[in-house]
Amino acid sequence: MKKTTLLKKLINDPEILVMPGAYDVLSARLIEAAGFKAVQCSGFGFAASLLGLPDIGILSSTQMLEITRSICHAVDIPVMADGDNGFGNAVNTYYTVREFEAAGAAGINLEDQISPKRCGHITGKQCISAEEMVLKIKAAREAARDPDFVINARTDAYMVYGEEEAIRRGNMYAKAGADLIF
Repeated sequence: MKKTTLLKKLINDPEILVMPGAYDVLSARLIEAAGFKAVQCSGFGFAASLLGLPDIGILSSTQMLEITRSICHAVDIPVMADGDNGFGNAVNTYYTVREFEAAGAAGINLEDQISPKRCGHITGKQCISAEEMVLKIKAAREAARDPDFVINARTDAYMVYGEEEAIRRGNMYAKAGADLIF
């Protein structure tokens, strides 16, 4: 079974899927050896382990892609990539998805933050418009060659605008083609 199909199946199964965050190949292999069924690339982990810095958009798309590619090639379980905010507009998001999918990722997380973005655990986040994020999700869905490639749309609207706006955005993102909403 393709890793994309497996990840989608694991997500849709009634059992909760726990995907620990990896920050390099060794941590991904340890996650796999511990028996987890999938692994999440951690942008925060990448920034902290490589630079000793918080996840505030300092790592480039190329750096994120190369670490993710190494992780994908090192494990036999599905890998969920961290695509930050698509590294730009909808066009950038399209190519981001193409590259991460070609690297072996089974899915990708995309955030609705402005550039430069901030880790979701850091205060001071700002969101792009919901309409702009919808365009990014549509571009991501179009870019994915495999229909089972998982797109997780993350909104930080709850902390910025409140619960109602987060729910409104989540519904818009699902309608635009996201498989998951975070």
